[in-house]
Amino acid sequence: MINGMNKDMTYDHMNSILQNLEDSDENTTKFGSRWSQGRAAFGGLVGAFASLSMRKLIGQEKPIRSFMASFVAPMPAGLIKTNAHIQRQGKNVTQCNSSVYSEDDNLCLQAMGVFGNARQTLNVQPRNDFRPISRDDGVHFSEANRFPQFLENYDGYWVGPGMPGSGASETLAMWVKHRCDMSKYPAESILAIADMPPPVLLSHFTERTVPASSVTWSVEFLIEPGSITHDWFYLEFKMDGAKDGYTQQSGRIYTEDGTLCALTRQCMVYFG
Repeated sequence: MINGMNKDMTYDHMNSILQNLEDSDENTTKFGSRWSQGRAAFGGLVGAFASLSMRKLIGQEKPIRSFMASFVAPMPAGLIKTNAHIQRQGKNVTQCNSSVYSEDDNLCLQAMGVFGNARQTLNVQPRNDFRPISRDDGVHFSEANRFPQFLENYDGYWVGPGMPGSGASETLAMWVKHRCDMSKYPAESILAIADMPPPVLLSHFTERTVPASSVTWSVEFLIEPGSITHDWFYLEFKMDGAKDGYTQQSGRIYTEDGTLCALTRQCMVYFG
């Protein structure tokens, strides 16, 4: 069992949960059921645990450039513990790994992180195809039925045709922002945002009860997270394929002013 934390303590906001992990000498923190999606915790929160545990080792000097994770087992609400190690530390690039454990010491997530200094090199701007759908034309999270409880921690709008249970769309878009101040944790803020969308495949069903979950997940950061000053993010996701119970999807995360800040990709399982 994980020791060192009062089981009666309650942490509601993501910044408080991460602050307790940052301050913990035993690399522990606690979160409640409001971060649940079905029988597991929101994967973006668990990924943030891994990211922060790696940053505790290497400091703030090298920003995160890439994050890769494998969801090994469902993470229940309660106490968690992280265990991070530096794999290789070079002059410019540091590679780390992190494992996140549940209160019962079950391994729930394994992650790799790449952190790197900025260098003077040729710069190529990503293509500018930011064509957002207005929030005014969307459905607010509070108006959507039968969606995961963890959405209570976010302000956001579904925009476009890709809501789960809507019929047959291969794309999904949404506007999202944290309800709490995440300025102290910019990398973890984007990681959580990047895992917000459900499997795009679910929009091919007319019911919303098709079980699905992530197996692997990667995020690549195109800019330093600490340079972002906007609260709102615009997410565009597309389904790349689905067969034999596995589906693949990729996404682009923009700041409100149209800056492409991250690319993400997931492999998921579904039963339907």
